[in-house]
Amino acid sequence: MSAPGNSLRRGLSAGASGFTLLELLLVVAIIAMAGAGVGFALRDIGQTRLEREGLRLAAMLESARARSRAVGVPVYWRATDIGFSFIGLPQPVPVDGGDATSPAANAGNDIAPVMAWLTEGLSVSVDTVLTLGPEPLIGPQDIVLVHGGQRIHVRTDGLHAFSVVNDTDASP
Repeated sequence: MSAPGNSLRRGLSAGASGFTLLELLLVVAIIAMAGAGVGFALRDIGQTRLEREGLRLAAMLESARARSRAVGVPVYWRATDIGFSFIGLPQPVPVDGGDATSPAANAGNDIAPVMAWLTEGLSVSVDTVLTLGPEPLIGPQDIVLVHGGQRIHVRTDGLHAFSVVNDTDASP
């Protein structure tokens, strides 16, 4: 048995008194990595929606451009207050026993349904009109989509496909 104040008792209490510097640094590093992971996981929702609209528009422009070349008629993209429309785009032929005319016969049809933006509050210059074909080479085209204070460009140089470019990466 040890008496009060014995050196054996002081040795046990001194070893269990706190954390080592290595343990504290390890905990701080784990907390920093977890915080960084959460920061990357929480992207700006507005920017994500804007990029989704840009990708959707780029895909639709490329589709309309290909259909214009296939049919051989000019197709124009026009922005409206609530969305956009394709003018001159051949309407698909109804499959359920409708009129069996070819898409080329419908090419002169000026009925251009307006496709609404998926993101509320998205804007583009209303007087923007793009020429999509039927020539394989078109002039440089650029559409600026704006949502809140954020902007992205959907552009082509006329030879390559339409692509989405962030405003910070866009050159004038």
